[in-house]
Amino acid sequence: MKPLFKGKHLITLEEWTKPEIDTLLAVSNELKHDFLTNKPTRYLENKVAFLMFFEQSTRTRNSMEAGIAHLGGTGIFLDTSKMQIAHGESAKDTAMILSSYGHAIACRNCFWQVGNRYLREMAEHSTVPIMNLQCDLYHPMQGLADLMTIQEVYPTTEHLKVSIIWAYATTHKKPISVPLTQILLFPRYGMDVTLAYPEGYDLPDWAIQKAKENALANHGSFRITHQMEEAYCDADVVIPKNWGSWVTNDSTAVVDDLLQQYQSWKCTESMMALAKPTVRYMHALPADRGNEVEDSVIDGKHSIIYQEAENRLHTAKAVMALTIGDK
Repeated sequence: MKPLFKGKHLITLEEWTKPEIDTLLAVSNELKHDFLTNKPTRYLENKVAFLMFFEQSTRTRNSMEAGIAHLGGTGIFLDTSKMQIAHGESAKDTAMILSSYGHAIACRNCFWQVGNRYLREMAEHSTVPIMNLQCDLYHPMQGLADLMTIQEVYPTTEHLKVSIIWAYATTHKKPISVPLTQILLFPRYGMDVTLAYPEGYDLPDWAIQKAKENALANHGSFRITHQMEEAYCDADVVIPKNWGSWVTNDSTAVVDDLLQQYQSWKCTESMMALAKPTVRYMHALPADRGNEVEDSVIDGKHSIIYQEAENRLHTAKAVMALTIGDK
């Protein structure tokens, strides 16, 4: 196991084989059981991970900090606005220095057409694993937790009908990294994936093509619709979440004329009634309550958002245990 994982970067799950992801999930489940039964898991004693954040975070920061503490190591939070990065220090210099001080560098940088390039530049020059805590294109930690949660709820993912649905929100112009990660990952597990969004909220052409290829190679399916109701119809899992129109419009404006046209794209009880009676509602959080989703849905019987959020801890621990330590 060590030669496969020790020192391996996690920038996108596309660069991890399916057996490697399966191992990550198996270790996640093991660590979840150990956590719930209070079994010590000090696999990272004397290990240090630097946690660099260009943006705010709740689940990602705390799952990483708590996770490495559970594993016996130390996580050092770095607000990049307080680092020399703010004065122009390069990703290369930052990576070379921090990797000489510790055992991993994890980074969140969601700036459009910047974040992923920044992570890859760090990976080129780092001597320790680089972990993507969300960039402009990918959110592998969230994807792992989503997949783990779906596997906990359903006995098989084969031909599970999963709908990833754009939803109206006004809190901020959100990255495309969560839905992009999901459309690439879920078809690899044989799911029948529907991506639904209003025109103007497209994901990159290369990602759509790769999602189709992943579905074809793994006996799943992938399709796009611009009709919200069609995505909810007969679905096993619905994931209604906002993302910004970055592909068609790189303005940082949160509310614009395009957004305001689609206030009806909201997860409501009437939309949920179109899905299977056993449908599950998921969201990476934080949700824009009242806009993306009605409280009665997100707090209702179909919602598994807190199980999904808890699994962020266990999957983060698995990634760290395998890539930093000797798990």
